[in-house]
Amino acid sequence: SIKVEAGAAGKVFKIDAAVGTAVKKGDAVVTIEAMKMEIPVVAPEDGTVASIDVAVGDAVEAGKVLATLN
Repeated sequence: SIKVEAGAAGKVFKIDAAVGTAVKKGDAVVTIEAMKMEIPVVAPEDGTVASIDVAVGDAVEAGKVLATLN
């Protein structure tokens, strides 16, 4: 499976793709809010969302797996 990881520490602002959704490389999967900026975390390659491992409002560290793709 393909891991979608947070590039920066912050808070989960929005879940952009639901489980089962087909995404293309560069599509936003989760949006993180850090320092009052919304930062989209994008799919590293084409795939289907297999799991969303965070909820809106969760605090995340850089490198945390937010979702996985198949």
